[in-house]
Amino acid sequence: MVATVPAGAQFTSTITLEQAVQLAGKNNHSLLALRTTILQNQAAEIQANVRPNPTFFADWDYLPLSSPAGISFLDYLHDSTEGDVGVSYMFERGNKRQHRLEAAQDATAVTRAQVSDNERTLSFQVAQLFINAQLAQSTLDLARQDLKSFQDTVSISQRQREIGAMSENDFLQVKIQLVQFQTDVEQAELSKAQSLSDLRQQLGYESVPAEYDVSGDLEYRPVMLKLDELQKKALENRPDLRAAQLGITAANSQYTLAKANGKQDYTLQTNYSHVNSISAFSFSFSIPLPIFDRNQGTIAQMRYTIAQAQEQQKATGSQVLTDVRDAYLGAVSNDKVVQIYRNGPLDDAKRSRDISEYAYRRGAIALLDFLNAERNYRATELAYRQAVAAYMTSLEQLRQAVGSRSL
Repeated sequence: MVATVPAGAQFTSTITLEQAVQLAGKNNHSLLALRTTILQNQAAEIQANVRPNPTFFADWDYLPLSSPAGISFLDYLHDSTEGDVGVSYMFERGNKRQHRLEAAQDATAVTRAQVSDNERTLSFQVAQLFINAQLAQSTLDLARQDLKSFQDTVSISQRQREIGAMSENDFLQVKIQLVQFQTDVEQAELSKAQSLSDLRQQLGYESVPAEYDVSGDLEYRPVMLKLDELQKKALENRPDLRAAQLGITAANSQYTLAKANGKQDYTLQTNYSHVNSISAFSFSFSIPLPIFDRNQGTIAQMRYTIAQAQEQQKATGSQVLTDVRDAYLGAVSNDKVVQIYRNGPLDDAKRSRDISEYAYRRGAIALLDFLNAERNYRATELAYRQAVAAYMTSLEQLRQAVGSRSL
């Protein structure tokens, strides 16, 4: 039974590869932590869009330390003290607030693309670990089959020894060989447990129970691939390339903001004053004179940042094409290796083992010949399963390079 993926539910049996990728996307703690950077940038957008606060000020001067002689305290406050109440506000020029918001939004877009690129990498890591678990299960199945088969051989050898058809020394060699088969099973079980444990860490430790398993057999499924189509698809899908392209937009926004910051803001102020029984209002205007500081250094720096972002975009585009080509060549090469095994050696090794076993049980060949055929069969089967796993992993690497799980 294969578990489904309802929201908020946990798996109780086995999971498929696509379910594993979905689980990791929802529960991997490193990815969840990284996604908060998007929310942080969105909060920065709010701050970028705020207006300056007005300034309120008040003062009251020449207050007496004691009651003045010959005059009432209230008359003294009215006639002999000075008080001011006012407010000022700085008006931004050059549409600074709009440019700040635009720059913050562009930075958020870059961050969102970078997070998507981390999701792409995580999907490959999960798929790789999933295939490792499938390989471990396949190796375990092979080891158990070999152990059962050899246990039958040991039983037959024991009967042959009892009737005098086998020497004591040959029987002991058979029993010693059995230890290797038992050890192979133990090692395969350990490898399977460790593979599932590593995969669980990427899925989100709490998202699956301890006794979960992966579904699907480790089997060869050929995929028709065309390099030109894959590279074109990668240029459309790769989030790191999209992040590099958005980086140019963000750099241009920072450049525009730097030029806006070169505009000097002005401040308007109004206040009410009471001085020696006289009340009055006053207004003032102030603006820095852009004689020396016109933000020219930052403007020049942002201009070079645009050039840097453009070069990074070109480098990323080239890297995308290289990644796809390397992954494609790896998949083609691994496919050829699998075909080598499927076009003869697999069947030959099994037939050789079966013939040797049949002949050995009837005393037609020596024990060492049978054991050698057994070792060759095991080595060939294991190498084939490893070749299939390498091919499946190369396909996952190609999916990562293209930026899509659909090839």
